[in-house]
Amino acid sequence: MKNTFATYVVACLSVLLWASISPLRAADGVYERKAQQAYEYFLAGQGDSLRTMMNSEMLEAVPAESLNDMYGQLEKQFGKLQERGKWTTQTAEGMTVCQADMRFERFRLRFQVTFDSDGLIAGLFVKPAPDAPSSAAVLDRKRGEECEVTLVSGSFRLPGTLTLPRCAADGERKVPCVILVHGSGPQDRDETYGPNKPFRDLAWWLAGLDIATLRYDKRTKVYGKDYLPDGREADYDVETVDDALAAVAFAQACPQVDADSVYVLGHSLGGMLAPRVAARAPEVAGIILLAAPARPFEDLLVEQSEYLLGLAPSEAGRKQVDYLKTQVANVKRLGTDAFCDTIALPLGLPRSYWDCALKYKPMDEAARLRLPVLVLQGERDYQVTMHDFGLWRMGLMRNRNVSFKSYPKLNHLLQEGVGMATPFEYQQALPVPAYVADDIALFVRTGNLR
Repeated sequence: MKNTFATYVVACLSVLLWASISPLRAADGVYERKAQQAYEYFLAGQGDSLRTMMNSEMLEAVPAESLNDMYGQLEKQFGKLQERGKWTTQTAEGMTVCQADMRFERFRLRFQVTFDSDGLIAGLFVKPAPDAPSSAAVLDRKRGEECEVTLVSGSFRLPGTLTLPRCAADGERKVPCVILVHGSGPQDRDETYGPNKPFRDLAWWLAGLDIATLRYDKRTKVYGKDYLPDGREADYDVETVDDALAAVAFAQACPQVDADSVYVLGHSLGGMLAPRVAARAPEVAGIILLAAPARPFEDLLVEQSEYLLGLAPSEAGRKQVDYLKTQVANVKRLGTDAFCDTIALPLGLPRSYWDCALKYKPMDEAARLRLPVLVLQGERDYQVTMHDFGLWRMGLMRNRNVSFKSYPKLNHLLQEGVGMATPFEYQQALPVPAYVADDIALFVRTGNLR
């Protein structure tokens, strides 16, 4: 049914800019009333009236005739409308999104309308309503406990959390431990994004499966601009790898942990760097690459920016993407006479960082490993896509120690949903589903998913 509907959605047109997400703000009911008016025009098949509420980009994109009979077509396909849910509102970057679910006889759809800063419709969606989220992870004190720890990495001290299954906390037996390594940016130990804490979710799920975890605040989160050691320049090692190695050593020294069963799970950038960690820590029992880029970091920046621009076409956005492409092209000229010192480098990161990024080949590093490797990927992820997953499969197909699995419903934060994700999802409290932890636990116990 969903596939049939996907071919129909003329209304899935959007001119939103998702560059960054701000906290939700109250709309004082103004936008809900506008959304209700748009909804009533939609039900009545009054495309001309609906177009009076649209901005110029939407007027160009959506002719009145495509709106007039849309509701009638939905009724033919899904039966009579039974009820409409309550309006919810989110605000980001001057855009306000109002949405409400529609329950038809045979299907649930979501009516979503987006208003620009002038109060005009900048996007209109009618799409499948997502399923109810999976149950959230809960740390049952009868099954496990957490303790605050301090991870020492060189001259840096990073606060962290060791989550132990009850059997290990009570000293009954030693258990495997998974080190959780963050993605890019100044992440905390839970990888908190909006109301979501994916690393905490994984830690709590795994504790119930008799597996310990160690997670810690990232150095760039704790120390900010002072994260560089004396005499070192910014690169992947300073940002991530050195501290992950310290975490491995810490876990191995824990009396509750089986020192021969310490695993590294890296998410996003952390996943891309997990092979680099394992290459420098041969005592690691295995690695898990979760939404890990297989392509150069700078290429992903361009792809993500173009995807977001596609959600919100604008001349200003196009100029920003074009300038980013200029910066990325210059990054690729590092070390050659064609490199231009007057062009700023992407994200404001220094030359040493991009030089490291260019030299690091995650696929080659992973292919040399002989320890078990698990590659996991959300199929709805727009930041690290199924193209990367395919590259990992192709590049590691000869390695019998590697297992692969993708999840149709998951996005980059391991949230369930329908269709390609957008950053607004990250502001919804959608926990990591238990089945991800089940697969990780199976891999830790057996070295594969079979």
